[in-house]
Amino acid sequence: MSTENLPQTPERPTRKPRVAVVFGGRSSEHGISVVTAGAVLSAIDRTKYDVLPIGITQDGRWALTADEPERMAIVDRRQPSVEQLAESGEGGVVLPVDPANREVVYNEPGSVPKALGEVDVVFPMLHGPYGEDGTLQGLLELSGVPYVGSGVLASAVGQDKDYMKRVFTSFGLKVGPYVVIRPREWQQDEAAARKKIVDFAGEHGWPLFVKPARAGSSFGITKVDDLAGLDEAIEEAQRHDPKIIVEALLRGREIECGVLEFEDGPRASVPAEIPPVQSHAFYDFEAKYIDAADGIVPAPLTEEQTAEVRRLAVEAFDAASCEGLVRADFFLTEDGEFVINEINTMPGFTPISMYPRMWRETGVGYAELVDRLIQAALRRSTGLR
Repeated sequence: MSTENLPQTPERPTRKPRVAVVFGGRSSEHGISVVTAGAVLSAIDRTKYDVLPIGITQDGRWALTADEPERMAIVDRRQPSVEQLAESGEGGVVLPVDPANREVVYNEPGSVPKALGEVDVVFPMLHGPYGEDGTLQGLLELSGVPYVGSGVLASAVGQDKDYMKRVFTSFGLKVGPYVVIRPREWQQDEAAARKKIVDFAGEHGWPLFVKPARAGSSFGITKVDDLAGLDEAIEEAQRHDPKIIVEALLRGREIECGVLEFEDGPRASVPAEIPPVQSHAFYDFEAKYIDAADGIVPAPLTEEQTAEVRRLAVEAFDAASCEGLVRADFFLTEDGEFVINEINTMPGFTPISMYPRMWRETGVGYAELVDRLIQAALRRSTGLR
């Protein structure tokens, strides 16, 4: 029987994958997250993807925001916020907690809920607690929506400097000396907790670095030169996290390396060096984002040192079960040994940030980097892995 005269079924138009860029959040890194999201929104290929910008306000409301990357920048040393970009002061965006339904809904008091369409992948540009620490990743797992970056476990490990170091040590990676003060220790006996740090200083010497255990962008970190500055440093760290970590000074060079997930597995970028910043006590928030202190890319290392730090960066990525991307930070000590300081599962991602700069020098430009991360997320499914 001939099929020439049978009615033809029209082909359904191919829909572009829809990327929800989620940014802002409740952590102290809210503003930097907005800046980072602005750079990503500018770089996403709009001929290849549809984009839905969703901002999380500083009090936790999910807001539909304007797709205006030019407004998402640091101006006159002031950071942007989601509140400045939100299209409504009352409405909220809701993700469905149903793997069979990826349709995002916008709710506004007194109005019928408005369907915003399905989302194929989430690009979570959040830093710090309530975004980079596994909490958002858990929500996306429940929703069944693929997302860029590491899963729940790796995100949680990457956010907690205490457990991160424990994981690295268990996999044979060398870490520097440190001591942790947990909230209960401080609440039950401040004097004993303080003595624990003083004894640590007696063993390893001053200065020490007092840090929030679960924060980023160098917020809440103080370099303490002697006992007189210890209490103030502890108070500053606890403003960001009741759990603090105290690290000994490692004398050497600061070396960073980016890891990116390719189709055949993770690969490391050329490394970078963060030279001493003369106007700052250390590489703090102001040096990173306000004064834009310049790193050296590629780092002036020997071929053997470059190969070694790239190998160690991938080992750290695998040790914490990471996915997508990681920036691994090391010290190259005076005796020539690489000591890992930490990983960042969602590192600074503006075009001038070290992670994109390292990959640009390796041969992967910013727009391609964004695209590779989205494609890696689309290849993965949610669920246990």
